[in-house]
Amino acid sequence: MSSASREGFRRWRGERPFWGGLLLALGGAEILFTEKASLKVVLHIGMQGLAGYLLPTLMLLLGLLILFNPTQRLFYSITGLMLSLGTWLTSNLGGFFLGLLLGAAGSCLAFGWLPDQEPRRGRRQRRRAVQREAGEPA
Repeated sequence: MSSASREGFRRWRGERPFWGGLLLALGGAEILFTEKASLKVVLHIGMQGLAGYLLPTLMLLLGLLILFNPTQRLFYSITGLMLSLGTWLTSNLGGFFLGLLLGAAGSCLAFGWLPDQEPRRGRRQRRRAVQREAGEPA
């Protein structure tokens, strides 16, 4: 991967709640994976487990929508959180807790993301800026 494409991806990632959308999509995918597990623990409720497949599929879709349409992140993240909590009942305790936790954490990260926020500076960068202002050599 060239440095130009890496910088382009970094810029694209910085313009959206990347980690929130990714975690929500991974949570939905993990729950879908546990639905297909060949375990005796797997539960199927309703019309052959329709809700067990519908909720994680919507979680996966909402995670992708957060990534590719970040302007509507508030609606998508609230809906994703409700769906994540709903998988507790419909999809093997939220994919054995892992998918539930990934979906909830991703939804919270997407909800809290601010688009016009200055990037965080590391401790070294802040220290160098203070040293430059004081006239000390770095």
